[in-house]
Amino acid sequence: MENEKDDLKTRHEHFMGIAYKLAVKSFEEGEIPIGAVIVKDSKVIARGRNKRNKSKNALDHAEMIAIKKACKVVGDWRLEGCDMYVTLLPCPMCAGAIVNARIENVFYGATSENENLFNQILLQSALNHKTAVTGGILSEKCTILLQNFFEHKRHK
Repeated sequence: MENEKDDLKTRHEHFMGIAYKLAVKSFEEGEIPIGAVIVKDSKVIARGRNKRNKSKNALDHAEMIAIKKACKVVGDWRLEGCDMYVTLLPCPMCAGAIVNARIENVFYGATSENENLFNQILLQSALNHKTAVTGGILSEKCTILLQNFFEHKRHK
């Protein structure tokens, strides 16, 4: 049982580590450092990172980019059996897309002031799909990256 927990923790940290590297790349490009990966059958099938400033498109959140790519890979808008790892708790727009795409699980690193709203969206009894959510995966590392980004912005 203990080995199973350790294996699961290692798996979550592995995939969040990939998302974290994407977030660092966004940081380096002056974007809010958020990275997301979508995993199916223990393999990364899509990656996304924040690109709103570069693309000048409000929809270019890491999660939205990853969902779009994953749908293309799977060949369907339904991403059943897929998990998302994202470095920051998703915003309300992304929460809606996650539910609509029928993603099974969301694992996130840093939390945000959107937590209550995020949970309200995912727990809506009227929705026909429920996504399980687990936070705190590499949370300190993800939080520090975000804090450093905003600290750097304030001093410019």
